[in-house]
Amino acid sequence: MLTEQIKKYGLMLFIAVISIQLNAQNPFDISHDQAMKALEIAKQKAESMNVLVNIAVVDAGANLKSFVRMDDSFLGSIDVAIKKAKTARYFDIDTGELGKLTQPGGIIYNIEHSNGGLMTFTGGVPIKNKKGKIIGAIGVSGGTIEEDRIIANAGAASILTKN
Repeated sequence: MLTEQIKKYGLMLFIAVISIQLNAQNPFDISHDQAMKALEIAKQKAESMNVLVNIAVVDAGANLKSFVRMDDSFLGSIDVAIKKAKTARYFDIDTGELGKLTQPGGIIYNIEHSNGGLMTFTGGVPIKNKKGKIIGAIGVSGGTIEEDRIIANAGAASILTKN
């Protein structure tokens, strides 16, 4: 009887340990706190530039991690910001750089029609950790492409600071 209880509790302990390990944060994935920091810094940058934007942060798997739509920003920019972030993560490249390759005659012309639709113009940036590993991406939409780029870069760079 005692050995059966020991086996039962041992099995329960084993299952608990395995489930904790399965739910652990991937060390190469952006954390909630990092995603919120990137979002907040990008938002502050947009406010300092007096630009109304939508900002999306995705994790290493290109899943939406955090998002903000600034008051009065364009509704159509919601989808664009999310797709910029996903595109930057799918290909681990600044979306503006990817866009250069997608022009007529480019080596990946028409790729923007893949993956449910990509955004291949400036405003999506991979986010790297302090070791240089890509842990997510940020996408910004609503300003000019140059404004979107500046805001996205501010958010991505915030992960590399100690604040």
